[in-house]
Amino acid sequence: MLLLLPILVPLIGGIFVFRQKNETYRDWLVVTLIVITAVMVLANCTMPTQRLWLLTIQGDLGLVLNSDWLSKFFMVLAVCIWAPVVVFTKPYIRHAGQGNQFMGFYTMTLGVLMGLAQAANFVTMYMFFEMMSLITVPLVLHNATPAARRAGFKYLGYSVFGAGMALAGYFFIAYYLTVPDFQPGGAIDFSRAAEHQPLLLAAYCLMIVGFGAKAGMMPMQSWLPAAHPVAPAPASAVLSGVITKGGVVAVIRVTYYMFGPEFLAGSWPQYVLLTLTLATVFVGSMLAYREKQLKRRLAYSTVSQVSYVLFGLMLLTPEGVQASLLQMVFHALAKDTLFLAAGAIIFSTNCTRVDQLRGIGRRMPVTMWCFTLAALSLIGIPPMAGFVSKWYLLTASLEAPLQAFGIAGLVVLVVSALLTAGYLLPVVTEGFFPGRDFITERREVGLQMTWPMIAFAAAVVLLGLLPGGLLHWLGLLVARLFP
Repeated sequence: MLLLLPILVPLIGGIFVFRQKNETYRDWLVVTLIVITAVMVLANCTMPTQRLWLLTIQGDLGLVLNSDWLSKFFMVLAVCIWAPVVVFTKPYIRHAGQGNQFMGFYTMTLGVLMGLAQAANFVTMYMFFEMMSLITVPLVLHNATPAARRAGFKYLGYSVFGAGMALAGYFFIAYYLTVPDFQPGGAIDFSRAAEHQPLLLAAYCLMIVGFGAKAGMMPMQSWLPAAHPVAPAPASAVLSGVITKGGVVAVIRVTYYMFGPEFLAGSWPQYVLLTLTLATVFVGSMLAYREKQLKRRLAYSTVSQVSYVLFGLMLLTPEGVQASLLQMVFHALAKDTLFLAAGAIIFSTNCTRVDQLRGIGRRMPVTMWCFTLAALSLIGIPPMAGFVSKWYLLTASLEAPLQAFGIAGLVVLVVSALLTAGYLLPVVTEGFFPGRDFITERREVGLQMTWPMIAFAAAVVLLGLLPGGLLHWLGLLVARLFP
């Protein structure tokens, strides 16, 4: 039951959130549900690996939950993002309206993520992956404007189509798996797969491109810049910080728990996917550099930064996986800070464009200092956390067997870092140094909206200075992927 409760508590509790008429009771109910979920996740982390069979589909195939190291990693990441963001959400959504609707779907999404993390086989993962898409669409549609409806249905279309591609690929490979459950190192039967390797490699490529849509990988990345500008800031924070990482988790499961690095190393899908990830890193950074709308600029940045994670995974080396997992954590913290800061700015000033933010550092100093620290981390400037993950990523790319892609990765990641500085630092410099004649009143948001930003920004700094514990834990996780 310890595996099932983190799923059921927020899912069922979210239904009761919709029915709350008292705003104070509703907010306390949401916070209580998230805290209970977090406690159960921590209890799960202290327990050995567990397995729970939910439903038989056919033979030895069913809906099964399993608490391995990857599931524990993703569950901890999700609850660590969810809890501070909900505090920011309370005053923000009171201003935006439709609080019960947003809070209900927000809470239910956490339960679905717990299920996605603990999926023991592809069918279970696919079910929760589709549920994640369906339940998060209302977060994008929240404002109910024509632009929000278009963005919401675009997000849903890309997500469902991508997951459908992955399911089609699974139909091709299911016969060649030794067991239906995920297995560290891969579950492909090499004796049966030898005669049909080209077909299996094509199926793998199809599955990764499909799940990569949720992570914003080209050519299915355009939902991100459409969804973020119209979604409320808390929705943008969790979409960028956690929901895109749901696609990354699916990529890890398919690559390292179904096919295995031994089967994929040196194959043409590895070359194609490495090329796609590097192209996404560069194109996303370039589009962010040219974008003038603040939240859309941050959305293009997410397209670029999450593909850093995918690039490391496609190296198929232990060093690449460890660097990717570091980037998952540090990007989530930095990008959540940036989106919450953008939401606070819009909440306080109603300014949405970068050229409207001149002097914003004097109006909202706490918000902009948090924005600055997160921006420095995203660029990769020491001693911020982003520097650590990017350093490990560059080292892993240069040490990988594919030297050409290692050098290409070095060039693209350095160029992307320069472009990141080009689209984030001007916001900081214009915000704090607008000129002598620029005078403006102080318009900082309240404590409920500032402390989550401060918490994320502090984590970015502390994990940059003291990454050893996280590196050790991720090293243990990675060791289980390369038996």
